[in-house]
Amino acid sequence: MFGVSPTPFPPRCRPKSRVSRRSAKAERGVLSPLGCRRLGGGANEAGGGAYWGRGLLGAGRCGRGQAPFASGCRLATPGLAGAIPSGRRRLRAWAAMPGAALRLLRGRAPLRRNFPTCLSSWKTPPRVLYSSQSEALLSITNDGLPCAPLQTFTDEEEMIRSAVKKFAQEQVAPLVSTMDENSKMEPSLIQGLFQQGLMAIDLETKYGGTGASFFSSVLVIEELAKVDASVALICDIQNTVINELFRKHGTEEQKATYLTKLATEKIGSFCLSEAGAGSDPFALKTRADKKGNYYVINGSKMWITSAEYADLFLVMANVDPTMGYKGITCFIVDRNTEGLHIGKAENKMGIRASSTCPLTFENVKVPETNILGHVGHGYKYAIGSLNKGRIGIAAQMLGVAQGCFDYTIPYLKERIQFGKRIFDFQGLQHQVSQVATQLEATRLLTYNAARLLEAGRPFIKEASMAKYYASEVAGLTTSKCIEWMGGVGYTKDYPVEKYFRDAKIGTIYEGTSNIQLNTIAKHINAEY
Repeated sequence: MFGVSPTPFPPRCRPKSRVSRRSAKAERGVLSPLGCRRLGGGANEAGGGAYWGRGLLGAGRCGRGQAPFASGCRLATPGLAGAIPSGRRRLRAWAAMPGAALRLLRGRAPLRRNFPTCLSSWKTPPRVLYSSQSEALLSITNDGLPCAPLQTFTDEEEMIRSAVKKFAQEQVAPLVSTMDENSKMEPSLIQGLFQQGLMAIDLETKYGGTGASFFSSVLVIEELAKVDASVALICDIQNTVINELFRKHGTEEQKATYLTKLATEKIGSFCLSEAGAGSDPFALKTRADKKGNYYVINGSKMWITSAEYADLFLVMANVDPTMGYKGITCFIVDRNTEGLHIGKAENKMGIRASSTCPLTFENVKVPETNILGHVGHGYKYAIGSLNKGRIGIAAQMLGVAQGCFDYTIPYLKERIQFGKRIFDFQGLQHQVSQVATQLEATRLLTYNAARLLEAGRPFIKEASMAKYYASEVAGLTTSKCIEWMGGVGYTKDYPVEKYFRDAKIGTIYEGTSNIQLNTIAKHINAEY
């Protein structure tokens, strides 16, 4: 059915004279026959090729997901197998010159951008995947830059994701309802998180960590949140905030003392917010007065996550209020320190199993050696940790929304009204499709921010975008799921209403939605 032409262009696909000059230029490596600017120069004999233009990208041999066109005349061009639908005169005919292969894979000035080379192949899945599923990533990097879809994982990331999914379904799910009702975290789950290595995912193995990627942490948080947002939050704070602060700013002695315990048995808590310092955290009033070789901390904190079962606290206090926020310093305070009082847990709407308590400091003596980092740099550390932590919150909200969606859709396919499944009503299908699209966009925003951070590239704007959008989508998704399920979705007999309650916190903590929008706008202003 598909004949092979002995010439670069089959008769029906031969370019007309008005594009012959472009073909000539392509032969010289200036333009592809489609009129696209070439992507680079280099070795001539390797075969393969890539074009960037008119929405088409082909690399090497045309394969699944790579061929510019799905069917038609085949081109007998050495090193590049392509296909052009015969009979479509509106399409420009194209071909690859024998020596144009690798020249097209390296960035050139006309593009004003450097594109990573992608010579290694990545495995094509043997089946169609759901949007929330991803495939293993075999070998897709060159020069340290990933060149695969954002939902393509390394073998290690896929293995961790699968293990956490099993842990969440088998050990967390049976306890979710009870923990929510009692507002208590089950101690066995905390032990399980440590035993599974989920409290130090991207921490170096020399400190007892798993030594995995930060992206693995994002996947873990997402999978846990699909089942319970409270369990996901413990994991999130430990990995993206507590461990990160010690790793980046702690002395070697502090790392040896605390990181090893944080990886295996102890939970940390981050203490920044106060009654008068919420979205304006640097207005904090907690003081730390120097007395010889120690500091005395006085003040109070509010909304402290994991305070009820935390073993150590990272406390932001001002050593010199006259310097404003530049006096803020981070102190390591052990739970059993005299003068530290942990208040009653808040009776919250959502994430009820995660304790949120006020703290009071009354002449709490902290040795000078318990300063984390440098005196007066606490505000920098707080901003840095929150920027990274927002990716974790985005992953948590993504998990909440996806978990709720996954629970609801099967119900819509089983519920019969007016003689057919309610899923078959077009009005509902449109709503489901809109939510599914927003979930996919949320996933891509979150994964992109995580990959940018891993690559050492600027990510603050993207982290705020991911956190903002994920929080908004989680609220919308869970609300819609209740509506779709009707009366049963409004009862506590089903988990959908819990997802809805858990989702609301995403627009509040680690920077409200308005704060995220401020951050995004600030970066846009700087970019232009």
